[in-house]
Amino acid sequence: MVLTNDVYLPNDEELTVPEVNLSSPALRAGAFHLGKACEAENNEFMLCRQELDDPRACIAEGKAVTNCALEFFRKVKKSCAQEFTQYANCLDKSSGDLRFEYCRKTQGVYDKCVLENLHIERPDYGYFTRAKVHATDRPAPPKQEKTVYPDAIPKLPDDYPKPEAKYGSRFHWLN
Repeated sequence: MVLTNDVYLPNDEELTVPEVNLSSPALRAGAFHLGKACEAENNEFMLCRQELDDPRACIAEGKAVTNCALEFFRKVKKSCAQEFTQYANCLDKSSGDLRFEYCRKTQGVYDKCVLENLHIERPDYGYFTRAKVHATDRPAPPKQEKTVYPDAIPKLPDDYPKPEAKYGSRFHWLN
């Protein structure tokens, strides 16, 4: 890819954000509640990426998603640390591919704690696949006009003679 001096590239300060420093079992354990808690920020980020098709324009929305995830896990640590840790350990040690089916009891305890303390209910099956309308304050990007090209070859006039095919029609059954 060739870049010119006119292309804006963000500097390191704009790109540097604190990361969510958790293991895969911990992220998987908190995934459903995290998705529900940070749904608005995530939808805003995805809408920005889809509409603008330029990752540089959506840095602020990406930072908001990361900040929301950090705040969610801080709240979980503050109020449900033991239940969350048990659930994540169960996912980690019960199977090689972090399956949920072996940890339903610890999941129930964790879900109850999150519901009581953070007031976030575990979303039902299929919640994240449903179509939803996301309301945003960001202005819609300008629509690009479709380029209309003039016809390269002018059309034949309607009264132009159309002789029969020299060797017969290709679609002889239509005659």
